[in-house]
Amino acid sequence: MQAVCEVNYAHLLRILPDCDTEDLSYRFSIGKHLAYEIKIVESSRYTSSLSIKQTTKDMPDYLTPSMTVRLYHDARLAEVINSQNTGALEPSYEYPNLKMRQRNEKQMVNIFLAEWLNFCLQQTPRVTSEA
Repeated sequence: MQAVCEVNYAHLLRILPDCDTEDLSYRFSIGKHLAYEIKIVESSRYTSSLSIKQTTKDMPDYLTPSMTVRLYHDARLAEVINSQNTGALEPSYEYPNLKMRQRNEKQMVNIFLAEWLNFCLQQTPRVTSEA
């Protein structure tokens, strides 16, 4: 999982020109139907927290991907700490469990972020930045 988090960190730095300014948001659109937003929620010397969500208008909120990602600048890692507003993700889960989470759900969400960032880097997004 550490390798995935390292790749996610590198991809996020390529997408975000400035990832250490609080309350800064970036909106991206690819084509007519795919739009998403990355907002810097919190920033300190060694960490930053980002809110990443798809902002497509045609889909209900509960179906659009959203996650909170923490960037560890000293370790050069980006880790998903919350996905779909379900609360903090544990490193692993006993199975079965009441919330029906997969044993390796945290790893799966970080892989999803890697695939999403890779897709975004392959496209030519239109970027608008807001302070």
